Amino acid sequence: MSKSTDRGPRGVWPRPMSRRHLLTSVPALGGLLVTGCAETHLPPTVRGGLVGAADVLTMSTTRWLMSDQPLAREYERSDIAPNFPTWGQTNPEDEDYQRHLSEGFVNWRLPVTGLVGRPGSFSLDELKRFPSRTQITAHVCEQGWSAIGEWTGVPLAAVLETAGGVSPEAKYVVFNAMDGWYESIDMFDVVHPQTILAYGLNGDELPRGNGAPLRLRVERQCGYKNIKFLKSIDVVDSLAGVGRGTGGLSSDYGFHWYGGV
Repeated sequence: MSKSTDRGPRGVWPRPMSRRHLLTSVPALGGLLVTGCAETHLPPTVRGGLVGAADVLTMSTTRWLMSDQPLAREYERSDIAPNFPTWGQTNPEDEDYQRHLSEGFVNWRLPVTGLVGRPGSFSLDELKRFPSRTQITAHVCEQGWSAIGEWTGVPLAAVLETAGGVSPEAKYVVFNAMDGWYESIDMFDVVHPQTILAYGLNGDELPRGNGAPLRLRVERQCGYKNIKFLKSIDVVDSLAGVGRGTGGLSSDYGFHWYGGV
């Protein structure tokens, strides 16, 4: 597994990276360049009252502070939690998932559809042949705990570029999971270098309890945005048709759509 090369002098984290540097130094982003430049400061749906005001204030302020696309803090291997926790769903009862699990995920594929140039699908082996990124980061759970783990995977932007890049009208990427969960992020987080599709944890294959065969890591948001057991990816211009229209199962039931930390 290759180690990230973004480490600054003497292992200091994070090293700030401007959006201009990010977008111009990764030519493979292709079609993401257009949408990646547009800052999004509001959730896809704005709730009423003080809760809605808090949603807007939190997201707009955080996005302003992160306008240069800084990295989330990365840690040393000595900081890794000895036993990274499992939580929530750890073994989906979905028939397809159980079949893939019994086969070692050799026939599992990740469809990438919607507003991309070449919709298609990727096997786990194909995803592992992409240039990888490894990052040691803190998982911050909304239930009050946190743990540090080493995640290895493929940058989401690289997968979308291989699928032909995204259309200029694309605004969100929707992730569906084999346990029925769904979530979404906007292009600001899609192009961030630490947004990866992880297939490894702490130097080993991603365990079932932590989302095997593949899970999202979007390191600047709370744990519930980092969904497990990925089933498909869909690039869209609106979240109106996703669940109840808020963009995620958590936000459908009252959580903030933008779970920034």
